[in-house]
Amino acid sequence: MKKFSILFLAFIALLSFSACTQDDDIVFVAQPDPEGIQFSNSFQNTYVLPSGNPDNLAERFVWNEVDFNAPTTITYELQGSADEAFGDFMVIGSTDNNNLGVSIGQMRDLAEDAGLDNDPETEAPNTGSVYFKVRAFAGDGEGNALEEFSETIGLNVELPEAEEEGEAPKMELYLVGDATAAGWDPANNNTPLFRDGENENIYYFEGRFAGGGDIEGFKFLQTTAWQPQWGLSNGELTNSDILGNDPNAFPVEDDAYYSLMVNVDEMTYTWEEIDESAAEVQTNIGIIGDATPGAWDDDTDMTQSEFNPHIWYIEGIELTDGEAKFRADDAWDLDWGGATPVSGETTVAGPNIPVIAGTYDVWFNTLDGRYIFIPQGEE
Repeated sequence: MKKFSILFLAFIALLSFSACTQDDDIVFVAQPDPEGIQFSNSFQNTYVLPSGNPDNLAERFVWNEVDFNAPTTITYELQGSADEAFGDFMVIGSTDNNNLGVSIGQMRDLAEDAGLDNDPETEAPNTGSVYFKVRAFAGDGEGNALEEFSETIGLNVELPEAEEEGEAPKMELYLVGDATAAGWDPANNNTPLFRDGENENIYYFEGRFAGGGDIEGFKFLQTTAWQPQWGLSNGELTNSDILGNDPNAFPVEDDAYYSLMVNVDEMTYTWEEIDESAAEVQTNIGIIGDATPGAWDDDTDMTQSEFNPHIWYIEGIELTDGEAKFRADDAWDLDWGGATPVSGETTVAGPNIPVIAGTYDVWFNTLDGRYIFIPQGEE
């Protein structure tokens, strides 16, 4: 009887092992997405590609997500080519998201591969087309990986001829919303974010935001018009061009001071409340230097924000080639300077700020020392 029981238990164990083995052999077979993949953003009629700012964003390509009907990683690879047939192509980048930015420099490389140049002395044209498509693939893309491609799109590009080319306008971001000084008016002397002096894709702002239950929050605008506008979708940084509709506002829980950083290339941001109670509030700030109307003898006074006493600005000041600094109370007891033109971060008693001649709206934040010179009329 004992021998029979042992044999019976061994038989049951064998059946169980066989069943487990069969369970482990279940295979999910990835299938093509019947909807396919395609670009969903709108494109410009012509992309003007100056040589001065190759790292600036030329276009952010957006596409739909694909579903291969299997638990597998899906990677998207944006490809660009000078040839519509994609005989040779450049991999712009890969991501597991549904969008990827292309820089002016990358688009210029494709344009030059297409035989374009900006030299008026040559017979080569300075206008033409470059081509893009997106590839979606399962797994690591090696071997017999399932993949799908979008249709190829052609974009018209122009390389400005050398004598026409100047400094490319830099993108500005302005605050708008009931949590800000301007309210929901897009043309109310809206406070700008302060662009990093080294990386033109990064913007900063430290200052007061109104908050509370009856406050919707804030967004960013690039001009005094409502489009494009920047905000949130499912908690992620985005803009109306990507979404195809208006994003949500950034919420503000309390009326307080906050530190904000935005990276428009990586589409990320940071946001945290800060304690500014120990920061000194100035009663008079001016701009001075041989680039200013008063040269190094007389300050040109700036206006203090009523909403945020650490923010100072002056509109439409005519500056010449030269240098400038900010200082308090028309004296050298407290002054600020920075090493980068147009925008950057000052230090107390820092270097003179390089200035290029023009008419500017100038903003200065005594809380974090950041400054920005916005050419008048730039939107």
